[in-house]
Parts: sequence; C-alpha cells; structure tokens
Amino acid sequence: MAVLLGALGVVYGDIGTSPLYTIRASLSEFHVLDQEHVLGVLSILFWLLILIASLKYVMLILRADNRGEGGTLALMELAVRGKKGRIRWVLTVLALIGASLFYGDSMITPAISVLSAIEGVGVVSHTLDHLIVPLSVVVLAALFMIQSRGTGAVGKLFGPIMLLWFVVIGLLGAWRIVQTPSILLALNPMWALTFISDAPWGTFLLLGAVVLALTGAEALYADMGHYGRPAIQRAWFGLVLPALVLCYFGQGALLLADPTAIANPFFLLAPSWALAPLVALATAATVIASQSVISGAFSVTRQAVQLGFWPRMTILHTSAREEGQIYLPRVNMLLFVAVLILVLAFESSERLAHAYGFAVTGTMLMTSMLAFAVLPGRSTGARRVLWMLLLTLFLVMDILLFSSNALKIVEGGWLPMIVGLSILTLMLTWKQGRAKIHDTLAGDHQPLKSFMEALEQYPPTRVEGTAVFMSMIVDTVPPALLHNLKHNKILHEQVLFLHVRSSDVPYVPFDERFELQRLSRSSWQAVATWGFKQEPNVPQLLEQIGHEHPELNLDPMQTSYFLSRQTVIVVRRLPLRMRWRRSLFAFMARNATRSTRFYKIPPNRVVEMGMQLEL
Repeated sequence: MAVLLGALGVVYGDIGTSPLYTIRASLSEFHVLDQEHVLGVLSILFWLLILIASLKYVMLILRADNRGEGGTLALMELAVRGKKGRIRWVLTVLALIGASLFYGDSMITPAISVLSAIEGVGVVSHTLDHLIVPLSVVVLAALFMIQSRGTGAVGKLFGPIMLLWFVVIGLLGAWRIVQTPSILLALNPMWALTFISDAPWGTFLLLGAVVLALTGAEALYADMGHYGRPAIQRAWFGLVLPALVLCYFGQGALLLADPTAIANPFFLLAPSWALAPLVALATAATVIASQSVISGAFSVTRQAVQLGFWPRMTILHTSAREEGQIYLPRVNMLLFVAVLILVLAFESSERLAHAYGFAVTGTMLMTSMLAFAVLPGRSTGARRVLWMLLLTLFLVMDILLFSSNALKIVEGGWLPMIVGLSILTLMLTWKQGRAKIHDTLAGDHQPLKSFMEALEQYPPTRVEGTAVFMSMIVDTVPPALLHNLKHNKILHEQVLFLHVRSSDVPYVPFDERFELQRLSRSSWQAVATWGFKQEPNVPQLLEQIGHEHPELNLDPMQTSYFLSRQTVIVVRRLPLRMRWRRSLFAFMARNATRSTRFYKIPPNRVVEMGMQLEL
C-alpha cells in the first residue's frame, strides 16, 4: 500500500492534474457547444487515454526497462547497445531531442499547473481575478525555495493528498454523470470516428489540445525505477484511470447541461460551497505535479552528466537513505527563472496550453522511435511481428499528435522548440568537444605500462606516500604525471592511476566497482565504473581497493591526488562558423564544477597541474 501511495504522489501528479485545463482547451474553440461536439471530443480523448497512456505506456513501454530504470536516456542506452557508426549516432540524437524537450516540459508544467489551480479563485469571485498571477508567483517561489531541503518530509504527504485528489475529482465527475447520463455515449468509439470523418482537418487541429490529457504519460516510464512496473500499473488501472475518465466525462456532462460552463468546467463541477476547498486541494495537487517534473529535471541532468552529455555540476543529496533524492542548485535556479518568466508573460493556463503540447508530444515521439530499436529485438517470430505492428500504430499516432502541435509554433510552441534546440546544441557541443579533447590527448600520450617499467629502472627521487593520478584515458600516461616529473622531479613510493567511467546500466554493484591491474613493482592502474544514476566517490573507492588489496597503501593521510586541469583556448584565426561552437564549449568547460568536488576528493590532498589545449 505504501508503494502505491508513493506512486500516486510522484508518478501521477502531472497527468492527474490535466483535467484542470484539458476540456476547456479542447472545447473552447467551438462557437456552439452541441452534443456532437462534446461527445465527439470526449470519445477521442477517452480512446487516446486507452491507447496511448494505458496500452502504449503502462502495458508496453514499461517493458523497455534498463535494469528496472526507465526514461529517455535509459532507453537510449538500451537502443545503442551493440550499435556502431551512423545508426548509433542517430539513436543518440533522438534520445537527446527527447531529453531536451523534457526540460521544456519541466518549465511549462509548474507554470500551467499552478496557474490553472489558482484560476479557481476567479470562479469563487471575479473580484479576485487580479490576484491569480501574484498568487501563482508566490506559490512557485515557495516551491523552488524548498527544493534544497529535499522532498523526503514533504513526500510523505504527497501520496495521501493525491489519493484524496483522485477520489474527489472522480466523485465530482460521477455526480455530474448521474445528472446527465447521456454523456456515457462517448464511450462508443463510433462518436470519435464520426467526428473525425465529418471534420478530418478540424480533428487534426483539435489533437493539439486533446493531447493535454496525456501530459505526464512519459513520467510513468521515467519514474519506473522508483516504484517498479507492477505498482505503477496497479495504481493506474485501480484508481488513476477511472478517476480521470469520471472527471472528464463529468465535465462533458456539465457542458451538455450548461454550455456556458466552458469558462472553467473543472471548478464548476463542484457545488458553490465546495469551490474554495477544491481550489486549495487543486493548488496542493499542482504543487505535487510541479515537484515531480522538477525532480525529474534533476534526475535527467544527473544522468546526462554521468553519460558525458553535460558538464559536471554540483549534486547534493537531500536524503541519507534515498538515492534518488537529489538537488542541483544551478538547475533549480534556472528552472525557477524560466517558470517565473512564463507566468508573467503568458498570464493564463489557456495561453500556455499551446506551448505545452509541443514539448509533450515531441518527447513521446522520440520514445516511440527508440522503442523500435529495443522491444522487437527481445522477441522472435509472431511476437516480433506483433511488436512491430503495435509500435508502428503508436508511431503513426505520435506523428499525428506532434504534427498537430507543430502547427501551433507561432501561438506558443516556439518556446519549447527553442528551449529544446538550445539544450540539444549544448549537449552535442559538450559531447563532441570532450571527444575532441580525448582524441588530442590520446594522440600525444605514451603507453602507460612500458613507461612505468622504464621509469622504475632509472627512477627520480622517491618520496613517501601514494600518488593517485586521475587519468582521462586508460593505458596512457596522464599529463599530470609528466608535469610532476618535469617540474618536481619526484616519484612517490607507490603510484595508482585511476580512470573513472560511466556504465550503460543505472547501478553498478559495489563488488563490481573496479578492476585493478599491476603495471610495475610500485604502480597500479584501476578502472572504476559507476552506473549512470550513481555518483562517483573516489575516497570511498580507494578505501574499498585498500581493503581488498592491502599491498597498496591507500591511507588517506598518506595519499595525494594529482589532476590535470585543461584550459581550452579557441583558435582565433578560424572563421566564425567554426569558432562559435568551440567558444561555447570553452565557456561550458570554464563553468563546470571542479573535478575535486564532483569526485568528492578532499581539496587539501589535491595537486592540480594546469595545461592549455587549443581547439
């Protein structure tokens, strides 16, 4: 039960608050709200929930797990495994596009969710309309301020609040359905098919609004590692889906009885005496939904850092027991500024709805394309053919949804598109820049084993203790060693070369953390591996190595760390079209978190050797 409550609080916050704005956004464009419009739109919405949210995500995509972890970057690691060349590059870019658009989602979700909830005060009394934006800013400011304290204590309240939310919206919807039971006709897919055949182009345009009912479906997959597939599936079919359907159909029943309720059909579901409590509950629910995507942005950023697509960042743990509870100060600040600008610029959830769909459908499309490279390969024969047919169906639907939202670029879709393109450019620039530096250094380096054997035959002055050289490239002499020999003309009694890499799985077990190789009489090389959802801790690793290999003295007080710090210099003679990305990479490198902090190395035991690299 505790796992189900946790899933309600974290996984379903986003999709659970979609009823606040979806029906109004979908039906407000019709000048006359008659039975055909209401039933047709509701039927389309219902079957999208069944096909996309239930069948695609809850039943099928959740099977594409990377050792229990989900999300775009986890799916990317599965898709590119064993692939080389252009195919690997294309799959990587698709995943990065999905991850980049998720940042747009992380900006828009808090803004549209909190605005739509606070807009309920206008239903209570129109004299309060002028308070909507200021109150939204206050709520969002408080939300981002508490991020540094972690979600552990507040998280215990998330599940019960969302349980109350789903029960309340389900009961309100059921109450309106009882009053106008004819709304249940929309369960028949013929209403959707008739609506489509009568106005195919209008239906295509309408998809850009109806898809708002699916916002948060990607979170079902991304948060799978926290609660597991069974808990997510049970919570969806046992409570979330029935409550959402009742709420959507209840709003439709209300509109059949009173078309003027389109002003705010969600809050008008409730009797007048329940409006104020419902606004308070909706605000709490939207804060939870916002918290979920903010935490998701932290998680995606950490994965991108570990996989080498983002510069090192300060990552703080807010819980001693929960691995996933992290806080990234820089990401939190940038998100808050972006959300604040959105609220002040758009001022209403209805205007933001145009921007929202582009980010959501873009991420869904990337997931479907990556799934083609993963799921069919796990089966053979008829099951493989069935997978291909189902994924083709979902891909066609995702293309329709995305292209419908792409038509709204001028009305707001430009926002997540620009954010996505900017972040994609940053990710590719960092990855390719690091690869360029790697190739440059690899071309200049000597083989490590033969170098150390030759060095020990005619050694320089030996000093007590152990030197740990952080090495960017395995089996090659790190620049820090050469600089130390050139300028200090000494060599420690024992030398350990340490190379840290990230795995394509989320978690690497403690007993598989490192491989140790003896290079010479007094030197060793260790290759340490962490999963892409773990953070390197070098002192902890050395304690483990020293315990398993006592011949290597790794006493913290006898150990010194030597690191190379590269300063990137952009060649000025290059033309501007070749220079701007190099300048961007140099800027990112200058602002990356220092490696000592990232690897949790004690600063008072570090010697940094500076070097300049031309790009």
